[in-house]
Amino acid sequence: MNDHLLSGGPVPAIVGVPCETFPDERRVAIVPRHCELLHKSQIEVVIEHSAGSPAGFPDESYVARGARLASRAELFAAADIIAQVRHLGANPDAGRSDLKLMRPGQVLVGFGEPLTAINEAVALSETGVSAFALELMPRITRAQSMDALSSMATISGYRAALLAATHLPKMFPMLMTAAGTITPAKAFVLGAGVAGLQAISTARRLGAVVSAYDVRPAVKEQVESVGAKFVSLEVDSAASEGKGGYAKAMDEAFYRRQRELLGEVLREQDVVITTAAVPGRKAPILITADMIPGMPHGSVIVDIAAERGGNCELTRPGETVVEHGVTIIGPLNLPSAIPYHASQMLSANISAFLRLLVQGGALSVNLDDEIIRETLVTHGSRVVHPRVSELLEKEVGV
Repeated sequence: MNDHLLSGGPVPAIVGVPCETFPDERRVAIVPRHCELLHKSQIEVVIEHSAGSPAGFPDESYVARGARLASRAELFAAADIIAQVRHLGANPDAGRSDLKLMRPGQVLVGFGEPLTAINEAVALSETGVSAFALELMPRITRAQSMDALSSMATISGYRAALLAATHLPKMFPMLMTAAGTITPAKAFVLGAGVAGLQAISTARRLGAVVSAYDVRPAVKEQVESVGAKFVSLEVDSAASEGKGGYAKAMDEAFYRRQRELLGEVLREQDVVITTAAVPGRKAPILITADMIPGMPHGSVIVDIAAERGGNCELTRPGETVVEHGVTIIGPLNLPSAIPYHASQMLSANISAFLRLLVQGGALSVNLDDEIIRETLVTHGSRVVHPRVSELLEKEVGV
């Protein structure tokens, strides 16, 4: 099935980039350098006044690259496509004020938490917009340039290592000084996905001795390639990798055995960075409260999975706490802490996706294309993504 022209005719497409309204969100969906690239693909960029300023991109830099400035209401009225870092699903409170500005046939592109924000998906469908969630991007070769989750995970892993280094009452590298030799810090990374591998690389560059563990034994080679020792735990992990290379949820017996073995490893670590997350699910508890007293006094845990509840039982999302002498950091929205480069990377992903949606200046939703089909959540006033529809039936009873 091909639904080729949402707007009824082949006209040059307009993408609108509004200011982000999620608290403390500093990223912007499109940066100035990509306005020219989109223009070559017959896509005009309209941006809300000051939308790029929190990320370090002033209005004049957009105008210099051919973008047009507008108010929020003007932008929504003119745009065929709305590109946001966080649309309603990932911005459930402030994002609702945009619903009245949307119109049937308009396209929405951004992060949308589609597997958890079920009510928001319904609200979007009722406006008649075609909403795409970047989290659902299939991990296929053709979609690599659009993989926004991996881009943001890179930022998160880097930032997590810096947070650990800042809070640890030790230096990371080994130093030979007149006052004696300073031994290097020991860092342990739980989860060797994109965020974990970047955390390993950054901790290594800072001088720490790094080890890592992942439920998927196949990533051992990747861990070793960035200079860390792979820690093997004697657990049955044969079924731990799901579709697209993402970690798969395991049963409680598996996690219980895993926690027993991890407790022994944690006793030797100065820094622990946890990154284990399963899409659409609460993060698994890997570090229990009774493991914390066994860790060295002054050690630091940075729980990247805090936004999904955390991998540490004592993590408080959005807070830094000290328990039994161990500092536990539960950061939220790490990419927003480095908004310039996070926006640059996200803009590249979104721009690549927009060039797929717009062909010859005409906006199209080609449902024969796997990338478009797999990321489309709402279309034609319905929730159309199979996984989201299934969750909707279970949780809302629709």
